[in-house]
Amino acid sequence: MREEEMYSALRFVAPGTPLRQALDNVIAGRTGALIAIGDEPGVDLLSNGGFVIDAPFTPQRLFELAKMDGAILLDAEATRIRRANVHLMPDPSLPTTETGMRHRTAERVSRQTEALVVSVSQRREVVTLYRNGDRISLADIDVMLAKASQALQTLERYRTRLTEVSAHLTALEFEDLVTFGDVAVVLHRFEMLRRVGRELSRYIIELGDEGRLVRMQADELTAGAEDDFVMLVRDYMPETGPRKAAAALTRIAALTPDQLLDPGALAVALGFPQKADIDEQHVRCKGYRLLHRVPLLPVTVINRLVDRFGSLKAILAATEQQLDDVDGVGTRRAKAIRDGLRRMHERAVL
Repeated sequence: MREEEMYSALRFVAPGTPLRQALDNVIAGRTGALIAIGDEPGVDLLSNGGFVIDAPFTPQRLFELAKMDGAILLDAEATRIRRANVHLMPDPSLPTTETGMRHRTAERVSRQTEALVVSVSQRREVVTLYRNGDRISLADIDVMLAKASQALQTLERYRTRLTEVSAHLTALEFEDLVTFGDVAVVLHRFEMLRRVGRELSRYIIELGDEGRLVRMQADELTAGAEDDFVMLVRDYMPETGPRKAAAALTRIAALTPDQLLDPGALAVALGFPQKADIDEQHVRCKGYRLLHRVPLLPVTVINRLVDRFGSLKAILAATEQQLDDVDGVGTRRAKAIRDGLRRMHERAVL
């Protein structure tokens, strides 16, 4: 499934939701179930027989209806039970990798409609979600908690290492001694932190109410990282602009793990021409990332400062009066910029 569709599907059946409670009841009762959620016109075209229920959804009602043969049809928000004991008849020529009748039907219905189809195996006690022909099998909560804990440990290690390499890059930026190889190390760490964070987000969604503590820890470990990543990309792109930065981030996200370790591949993703010794090339920081760390300095003002001076080196050399001349800065902000950058420089030297 595409990422957003997957998250949307998992939210429907996360622990703490009424639908998950109903599914747990079905598993405990060893009855099995086939449930189609949403795309009412499309699902109705494939439906035959059954009973019109048209009643508010409750876990108890769905559990009782699951004792009958046939599928249960819910509205798009899973707040009403539309029909039950329905015989779903999707196109039998549609491809399927499943072997059981219930799961084959579920996969084909998901291919033929926009519905989210949930199949509960009576024998194996497994819940499987289908959308657009793709499938996800829900794992046991204890298994998911173990995976989330492992991902959190990985995320913490990556954040610690990212802090270290970012501090080293900052020190080099103040001395104007940055090579692209130094930038590539930090880009790699940012992207790996982002990928582990995405993986952890899936676990958190699938855990539902059981994942509150994991979510709090993940939020703490990733706080500010995305903004810093964007500003770092803008610092070293040959061409500036938020849209170009967003496109570069998309290209970096598409790189394989091996390509992420290759400074040349990262340079191309940022918009540099392909070059054999790009990692040794001197690059000049524009100043977005460090200016972003100055308290209460809007992004619009940061953009104007970089447009005016062109590089961090020029901004550091500017007087308060020269900073004040930039539209939107003013005397107080000019002093705050000078003091903020000076403090960052002192910390970088220590």
